[in-house]
Amino acid sequence: MNNKILGVYTSGGDSPGMNASLRAIVRLAIHNGWKVIGIEKAYKGMLEKNFKTLDLNFVAQIIQRGGTVLQSSRYPEFLKKEVRQKAYNNLKEQGISALICIGGDGSFKGLSALHKEFNINAVGIPATIDNDIYGTDLSLGFDTASNVVLSAIDCIRDTADSHGRVFLIEVMGHNFGFLALHTALSGGAEDVFLPQDNLKIKLPQVAANIKKRQSRGKKGHILIVAEDLNKQAYSYQIAKQLKTIAPDIDIKVSILGHMQRGGSPTCLDRSLGARFGIKSVELLEEMFLLNNPKQLAVVLKQGKISSLDLKDVISRKKELNEEELSNYIRILAG
Repeated sequence: MNNKILGVYTSGGDSPGMNASLRAIVRLAIHNGWKVIGIEKAYKGMLEKNFKTLDLNFVAQIIQRGGTVLQSSRYPEFLKKEVRQKAYNNLKEQGISALICIGGDGSFKGLSALHKEFNINAVGIPATIDNDIYGTDLSLGFDTASNVVLSAIDCIRDTADSHGRVFLIEVMGHNFGFLALHTALSGGAEDVFLPQDNLKIKLPQVAANIKKRQSRGKKGHILIVAEDLNKQAYSYQIAKQLKTIAPDIDIKVSILGHMQRGGSPTCLDRSLGARFGIKSVELLEEMFLLNNPKQLAVVLKQGKISSLDLKDVISRKKELNEEELSNYIRILAG
């Protein structure tokens, strides 16, 4: 297909900044002569033919909104090739020649499969509060989620200091831990727990550090816990074991949950969303003019917006310097 009809969708977990990116895509694409079709509820919407022509008015007044006006869904059935064939048939029926997916790693895999099997132009925009996508320093939603967590830490610290308590605050992260590390450092937490930690080794050290700080007059303590999707009630497990080691410590657990995904996007997520959206349309323009379908991901690297091959992005793991950051968090806690 060589017609300028673009399909855009938001997939996976919602992230603040998705709407800002959608706004930029729709307006620049229309400016460049594209017809834009929104695919509501992502891959599920492709199967159910949830297509909607988007115009300038559709994206008015959405830059400040969290979530996604196109809605999202998780659709594991898309792993089946016959399901993807039906989805492509529906895309073809609409005349769609290019796709922009705003989502995370799992969503990118679906986009890559559509390109590989049907040679459709494809661009992925990283959007996940987990910030776990390879090749980009930031993903949409991470900054907003970090600020939500930081606000919660500040509020809970007031109570921790008032009662001399230790609070375990569990944050999202999909087993990755970057949100936990980032907010622990910026929130002045005393320590951070990651899924890969050996609790038998770590917990006695944490208890000893708490007692040392209490002896010099420190009242409250904040310990950030990165969620572990493979362990139920991970924070409560840590609290129980810590209480066994140090029975005199007053421990409370606070699991922040899905509040971390919502809320109006920060200035950074709005501007990043716009920049990602602009770059994605520019990449599709180049593919169209050269009649050379590709699969690319838009990324932010050292302040500059660029692109990487989508195959590399989904096949490689983002590195996290957790040991160094964890050590500095403990040192700065005193």
